[in-house]
Amino acid sequence: MLSEKFKVRFYETDALKHVSNTVVPKWFEAAREPVFTIFQPDMSVENWPLILASLKIDFKAQMYFGSEVEVRTGISRIGNSSFDVYQQIWQNNQLCAEGTTSLVHFNFATQKSTPISPAQRSQLEALLV
Repeated sequence: MLSEKFKVRFYETDALKHVSNTVVPKWFEAAREPVFTIFQPDMSVENWPLILASLKIDFKAQMYFGSEVEVRTGISRIGNSSFDVYQQIWQNNQLCAEGTTSLVHFNFATQKSTPISPAQRSQLEALLV
């Protein structure tokens, strides 16, 4: 799995003194950038080829200010034109959240999904979990 670490910033905490649940989708999206580059190597938003179809997150434990978090990212399913990104957030050696995001390879000009190319599929397969 890919790994990226994030410093928990004070403003990401809430009145209950733990990381707000609204922060987790943002960390997940930021950690998906290496996956995005498979489809748009320069990360240009011109002709962006992906859309988010669904996002599911399960919270396992609270996260707190003062210790960084690690987001682990892999691919759990590859279809014809869509795939699932499986992610976990760890803090202090504890699994705190996990989620799955379904992305669709999409052509905005035609407003239709488009097949994942063999080269893209190969790169996604290298990240299978």
